[in-house]
Order: sequence, then structure tokens, then C-alpha cells
Amino acid sequence: MKYKPLGRSGLIVSELALGTMLYGEETGRGTDEKVAQRQIDYFLDQGGNHIDCADVYASGCSEEIVGRTLKGKRDNVVLATKVRFPTGEDVNAQGLSRRHIIQNVEECLKRLQTDYIDLFYMHCWDPVTPIEESLRAFEDLVTTGKVRYTGVSNFKAWQVMKALGISDQNRWVRFIAAQYQYSLVKRDIEHEYSDLFKSEGLGLVPWGPLGGGFLSGKYHPDQKPTDEGRIATTAEHTEEAWERRNTDQNWKVLEEVNALAKKYEATIPQVALTWLRQQPNVSSVILGARTFEQLEDNLGSAHLELSLEELKKLNELSTLPELYPYRMIEAYASREF
Repeated sequence: MKYKPLGRSGLIVSELALGTMLYGEETGRGTDEKVAQRQIDYFLDQGGNHIDCADVYASGCSEEIVGRTLKGKRDNVVLATKVRFPTGEDVNAQGLSRRHIIQNVEECLKRLQTDYIDLFYMHCWDPVTPIEESLRAFEDLVTTGKVRYTGVSNFKAWQVMKALGISDQNRWVRFIAAQYQYSLVKRDIEHEYSDLFKSEGLGLVPWGPLGGGFLSGKYHPDQKPTDEGRIATTAEHTEEAWERRNTDQNWKVLEEVNALAKKYEATIPQVALTWLRQQPNVSSVILGARTFEQLEDNLGSAHLELSLEELKKLNELSTLPELYPYRMIEAYASREF
């Protein structure tokens, strides 16, 4: 396992992170506690140190499983969690208000059986709460030692920049990490966020690195999946739905990934994860494996490296559609000396 600084900070994380969204999930496609504990132990044994949680995963059950499993191992783990979405029926049990943020942290600490959170994310923009209120609450949590670093997820680019500007103006703690959907079949964030993260020193922590399972290699063109995988059980309007993945471009990408997998005697997920791990700004890739076997396979990507030519070909096949003003900026606004 290799390691990188998380953004422009001194916090060092493994290039692969362990996602816990499915731990304790009772929808029929979750990971039970015994398998989750086995995953965590194996991940740590392989050199992984970055574990990603959220307060809403399995209604808090996921954090409880992580907390029980990390007894005696906590100090060697960079533990991340998030706040924003509803955690109860009360009108104030959601959002990024000072009240909800602080109450959320106290509950997360209990579930995780720890006295501090290494990385605490704003999980999504809150259109009701002034961002100044949210940022000041995060500043206070860092000052009191309950949180070490802060991050952002699912904000628009201008919202991230506004938050950073307010933090700088008030000399408050700054985001060091940004968690966004990113994969060979979902590169939308490159339009705005790639330059933003590089400029402002945010380490990208991608989720959905296998496109919701599309890059697992088990699906075929125009054959809608009928198994219990994420694509098959995801509603049409959601991010990882089959309707969003079943495109000519994505099948061409998958064909090339398959060819590289054969060349390196690797698996399709390993090649897809390696491409992502080698992208600019990426600090740590979140693995969302449901089974132990899936995690074991995914971690094999830590030992694979693609050549510049191979990365270039995958980039060309998965390139984003032309959009204004990005097309015009690329064509006319560059300056070389």
C-alpha cells in the first residue's frame, strides 16, 4: 500500500480507503457485522489506514460496527465521517446548523467509540443555514479537539470556493479534502473541480470508483442487469442507475479496461481503480466492497501501475463532452511562453 498527503496538509492517508456505507444495511445487499469486521481487519493488515463513514449509513449502525471493530486499533486509523442529512424526525435533526453539527458529532463519537474524528465532512450544501454558521461550528470543533481536519462533499464549485473564502477571511480551519463521485464512466467534476482542488489544495477522495458496479465487468451491452448488484437495484433517477451507465462510450471504455486487465493478468476493477488512483488531485480512493472477496480483489489494485500511454488512451475513450465555456477556454485562453 502506498500513501499520500491528504490535500495540502500533513495528514497521510493510504491511496485506497475503506468505505462503510453497506455495513449493517438491511436492504438485502448490505454487509453483515462479521464480514465487515473481517474486511476492516484485512484492510488494516494490508496497510490501509483510511476508513470512511457517515452518520446516515445504515441509520448509524455502520458507525457502531466500525467503533466495535476498531477497539485497540483506533490510533492507527484516519477515521472520517459526515454530517448534513436527516438523522431523526425532529425538524432540527438535519442540515448544517450549529445545533445539528454539534449534536451529530457527539452522537458519532459515541457510536465510533472514540474521542476525536480525524476528518469531518459537510456531506452536502444546506440552502437554509448560512455557511458562516456551519464553518464557525466546524472551527469550534477543531479548536476543542473533537475534530482534527475538515472536508466537503457534494457542494457546487462556487459553494466550495465561497466556503474557503469565508474560512480564509476569518482565519478559520480550511477544508483539506473533497469527496465526489468520480470514475472512468463519471468524470463530470473535471469541468470545474479539478482546477479548483489543485489551486486550493484539496485532496480528492472519490466515491463510486467502479461506477456503481458497471466497471466490475459482469454486465453486457443492452442487457439490463437482473441481479442484486447496485446498478440492478438502483432507481432510474439516482446517480448509479443503469440508464446512466448503458452508453456506447462507456462500453468502449470497458472494452479497453478489459484488454488491459488481460495484459496485466489483473481484474477489470483493479484496472479501473488504478486509473483513478493515478489521476491528478486524487489522494485516496474509497472502496465500497460489499463482500470480503470484492475487497480482496479491489486491494489488488495497490500493486498495479498503468503506463502514460495506457492512461492517455483511457482518458481519450472516456473524455467528457464538449461544453461552453470550457471548449472556448481550452482553444483560445491558454498562454505559452
